[in-house]
Amino acid sequence: MADISLDDWVATVAAELGITGLDVDTEQVLDLASVAAHSVVRPAAPLTTFVAGLAAGLAGGSRDGLRKAIQTATALCERQGNDG
Repeated sequence: MADISLDDWVATVAAELGITGLDVDTEQVLDLASVAAHSVVRPAAPLTTFVAGLAAGLAGGSRDGLRKAIQTATALCERQGNDG
């Protein structure tokens, strides 16, 4: 399974967790992780993406909701990076 694409991996994890119809832009999520890692601290990357995903899920789970949550979290990380 070492050659699995990230999109396939996300679909596999989602299925294992009982999530159907997942529509996620993995590049957006990875970009958020990168900004969090470089603007805050490295361990902020998975935590920030988790919280953004949770916020999107609580808001209804749409692709647009995830995009908005990622934009908000990205802006926060960038502000944090500018403060340091």
